[in-house]
Amino acid sequence: MPKILVIEDQPQMRKNLVTILEMENFQVVSAENGKAGLELARVELPDCIICDVMMPELDGHGVLQALRAEPKTSTIPFIFLTAKGDKTDLRTGMNLGADDYLTKPVGREELLTALQARLARQDAHKTAVATAKSQGGFNPDFSSALPLHSLGLTERESEVLLWVAQGKGNADVAVLLGMAEKTVKKHLGNVFEKLGVESRNAASLRALEVLSGGK
Repeated sequence: MPKILVIEDQPQMRKNLVTILEMENFQVVSAENGKAGLELARVELPDCIICDVMMPELDGHGVLQALRAEPKTSTIPFIFLTAKGDKTDLRTGMNLGADDYLTKPVGREELLTALQARLARQDAHKTAVATAKSQGGFNPDFSSALPLHSLGLTERESEVLLWVAQGKGNADVAVLLGMAEKTVKKHLGNVFEKLGVESRNAASLRALEVLSGGK
């Protein structure tokens, strides 16, 4: 049963989120502020974190930045929940490593759809990583897309593949690279064709091999 951490400083909002998730049979833990949430994340190691942005003591961006800097929590799917809808704020969160961004008030279906999508993508990414490890191990360096040019990709195609290899979806990549989602999809289609693959996992595996120093 997936464990979800909810970090929200508004008591009623926190209670509503916990109730929705528990009704869907998720195991839920919650915290009333960013500082408490960060400590709980380190202890509980949840399968996904839903976190408000504007909070006392430590805001959501601070929580995410701290989690991404620690190996044990660096890959936990992270969904921001905020009243803000500003694109600049959204991009800030995504650049820090957020996986999704929902605007309050968020409906039950929207919340559950986003959560299930992130959990499924995380499972798929773990499978890709496990497969790559079984093929000889790797230690990918995600600091630059330059090595991916060796696959015959353009600069933009390489950048798209770099983020896909880190488990990001098309909408996420669009925000991170400042392009339309349909443009990301087009670039990804070109990547599939050039690499001779038919899926994101297969493309990710090839990218991980190259980013780990393979040929």
